[in-house]
Amino acid sequence: MITRTTLLLAALTIVATGAIANEVTIALPAETAVLRPGKGLELAQANCMVCHSVDYIQTQPPMPRKFWEAEVKKMREKYGAPTPEDTVPTLVDYLAATYGLADAKKP
Repeated sequence: MITRTTLLLAALTIVATGAIANEVTIALPAETAVLRPGKGLELAQANCMVCHSVDYIQTQPPMPRKFWEAEVKKMREKYGAPTPEDTVPTLVDYLAATYGLADAKKP
């Protein structure tokens, strides 16, 4: 029985080693979209682009600030985005100003 188990482990090791030796490389296409200019652009590039493309932001319809606050919170808390807490207000300011709804004019 020990011999059979040893042979099985040896066979699995050989199969696993062969699988590792045949690694597959995937080349992603170059990013063609760019974030809109604005105060906080560099912060958005450093924090948002780590996980997803610009297209993910640009395809959102214009939304109010509360939406962008919730999105940044979700990215940090649910998806583990490495955005430091102290940068959140500036990041939200950028997203709301460049991809959000214009502030309603007060009469």
